[in-house]
Amino acid sequence: MTGVFSPDGRHLPVTVLQVGPCTVTQVKTVATDGYNALQLGFGEKKKSRVSKPMGGHFKKSGENSFVFLREFFVENPEAYTPGQAVSVELFEVGERVNVVGVSKGRGFSGVIKRHGFHGGKKTHGSKSHRIPGSIGCSAWPAKVIKGKKLPGRYGGERRTVRNLEIVDIRPEENLVMLKGAVPGAKTGILEISKTKPKK
Repeated sequence: MTGVFSPDGRHLPVTVLQVGPCTVTQVKTVATDGYNALQLGFGEKKKSRVSKPMGGHFKKSGENSFVFLREFFVENPEAYTPGQAVSVELFEVGERVNVVGVSKGRGFSGVIKRHGFHGGKKTHGSKSHRIPGSIGCSAWPAKVIKGKKLPGRYGGERRTVRNLEIVDIRPEENLVMLKGAVPGAKTGILEISKTKPKK
């Protein structure tokens, strides 16, 4: 993340993303696949690193092979052809987008880190500093209720951040600046889609 100044002098926190260029590797329609979608490839890969089935699939859209493949629903798939490039020109400054990514994995975490518990007293004699505390239910129902906030695996989950504003676009570098934070690590792969207009 970094910061930029808006025309009216406000300092905005932004996340800089490399968006594309992506290549249309397959066009899916209701007639052939049961739904309308585009399959996009991102990140070029050596042909020697691609299996023969995937090599044949990539050959239909050109000579390049890709590391990542993702599908995006579209209303009019006939407007696209295999091999067509999709770049940042699809977006405009001021638009709102949804960003999907995998959050940072934090491994097995306790209740303070995972759920924001306050912890116990830090006074003399206290043995309850970072433990969850009592979790049982006495004589009835005499069990731990499902969904109780306890230690466990934290992070590494698919997360969606909605309605992020596009602050700036730099087409010559394939960069988009979004106001706010996005899920995942610096090198993570993200899916960006336009928000649906409110009815």
